[in-house]
Amino acid sequence: MVRTLVCVRICNFFVLKQPFLCFYLTFCYFIPQAKFFTPAQINEFKECFSLYDKKQKGRLDVKDLITVMRCLGTSPTLGEIERHLQVHKIEKSGSLDFSTFLTMMHRQIQQEDPKTEILEALRMTDKQKKGYIQASELRAKLTMLGEKLTVKEVDELFKEANIKTGGVVNYEEFIEIVTLPPVDY
Repeated sequence: MVRTLVCVRICNFFVLKQPFLCFYLTFCYFIPQAKFFTPAQINEFKECFSLYDKKQKGRLDVKDLITVMRCLGTSPTLGEIERHLQVHKIEKSGSLDFSTFLTMMHRQIQQEDPKTEILEALRMTDKQKKGYIQASELRAKLTMLGEKLTVKEVDELFKEANIKTGGVVNYEEFIEIVTLPPVDY
């Protein structure tokens, strides 16, 4: 781990002069996150991180952390941000380097896994633990709880998942269908 941090610090030194070298060092030597993120993801994270690196020193002010993480598709709460900072012993008035940011992004993405969250919620609904719930019960939950969907949105979702109005829903199959990435034409 010490060697990894040294390489990332070297990377941060070269950010302004040789951005491609920076990307190479970040990807090749930051082993813990490199195995979780693709080169394209790391590049996207670095680009967004750099936009908020106002002093261009390879550091992000803590006050900008929640904004950057949200720009990159996560939804951390203030409490989650505080926990990330506590884990890394960073003060609210401080800053963090890119390697620490990657670690925080990885942890945030892991805890926001939509498949796991939806599966747990549906399992709690399945009192008989058979892997199925009534379509009418799923419809009621989707239109009345949390971020409520409209009837039209639920109809479209059911149509896409091939769910019959009076039928039952295998919730593991349902989760696989609704969490597929959107088609990119």
